[in-house]
Amino acid sequence: MSIRPVTLPPLSNSIQARVTLTVATVSVLLAVVIGVGLCLLVRHRLEAEIFRETRRVATEWIGLMERGQVPAPTPTARAPLVQLVDSRGRVVTAGPMAGDRPLSTVRPTEENRIHDVTECPSSERCVMLTAARVPSLQSGELWQGEPHFVYAGTDQPPALRGRRLELLVGVGGVLLVALWTWTTWRGTGRILRPIDAIRQRMSEITANDLSMRVPQSSGHDEVARLARTANQTLDRLESAVTRQREFAAIVSHELKSPLTGLRTGLEEALLFPEIDPREAIVRALPAAERMQQIIDELLAFARLRNTPCSAEPVDLGALVRAEAAARTTGVPVRSRTEPDVQVLGNRVQLASIVTNLLVNAQRHATRQVEVSTERAGAHARVVVQDDGDGVDEKDRERIFEPFIRLEAGRRLDPHGSGLGLALCRAIAVAHEGSLCVEDSPRGARFVLRLPILTG
Repeated sequence: MSIRPVTLPPLSNSIQARVTLTVATVSVLLAVVIGVGLCLLVRHRLEAEIFRETRRVATEWIGLMERGQVPAPTPTARAPLVQLVDSRGRVVTAGPMAGDRPLSTVRPTEENRIHDVTECPSSERCVMLTAARVPSLQSGELWQGEPHFVYAGTDQPPALRGRRLELLVGVGGVLLVALWTWTTWRGTGRILRPIDAIRQRMSEITANDLSMRVPQSSGHDEVARLARTANQTLDRLESAVTRQREFAAIVSHELKSPLTGLRTGLEEALLFPEIDPREAIVRALPAAERMQQIIDELLAFARLRNTPCSAEPVDLGALVRAEAAARTTGVPVRSRTEPDVQVLGNRVQLASIVTNLLVNAQRHATRQVEVSTERAGAHARVVVQDDGDGVDEKDRERIFEPFIRLEAGRRLDPHGSGLGLALCRAIAVAHEGSLCVEDSPRGARFVLRLPILTG
């Protein structure tokens, strides 16, 4: 068997690529939202903690200032820069790390005495500080009302300088997005790998070899169920093709004999002038009729399989009584039916089942055939019973196969096609029913079951 080359689908048509791209897009959006929120939160937290400390240092130093005395500043580790500046911008007193230049030019007003600011002088470090105005009462006692200002601050943390925080968060977000995208690509590829194996195997299966099956795992996930369903479909397809091939072989065999006889008779009439043409035609007619019978039954068999039949309510008891009454020749037929046994189906096809079963029973019966119709739960049951030799248990399914004829059938009906019972079962199955042979003390007992018409 030749194996066709397998071509990979374009990347734009790849489920793996589309899923990965979708996840990457969502990841980028989430990373941006989370990154912005994280940066704002970190900045707010750090600034709030620093300004809380600088405010505390500034207000406590102002609170310690008394009449005629300004205590030394008390810087802390978190607020090491502390200054007292007059209204002309001169440093009155300062902590050891604050220097002799004012930390800020911000001058809070009397109405708004405390400001939190960040000063970034050119070419110098940024300072986060609190500018607090000394209350006018204390200014009047200490400096004859001249405004003085207290600055308490600290160098801006490295995380808040420039865009370092955003850069760090951005780099972390990019790494996380890349990791998540790579993980999605690998995970999706692993999930789709069995599906790709199924696709490759399906591309290798041809009508000439239906024995191959797709790889099937032992799990219960969607891929495992897909593989099992595909293998079950292939099993049914292989069985159907095998049955069709066997059916075609049987049909060819059944048609070969009458066709050979017909051709032989016609060739003899052509080769031997002494043969009467009319007599040759008369001898050929039985073979032609047999072929026509086989072809008609084959067409009915195929039409039943491929074409849905029209359905109508059918009184099964009345139909059985009418068909039994029509059997006026041969072994007598006795019917026994229950009233109002309604089924949904095609009247002509159901009648053909009953007719075929009665003809078959009369052919094998010795004295009498009995047919009955009754309710059996949710089904209507038609039983055709003869008093002949019956059917061996090993042959009870074989007789429903096309062209299968037992020895007794060939002896009693040498011109039969072997399609009657097969057609009957096919009609029963098409009506969601069944047809089988059941045990009986004597003779053959054929039982047809059809769903009762409700409502």
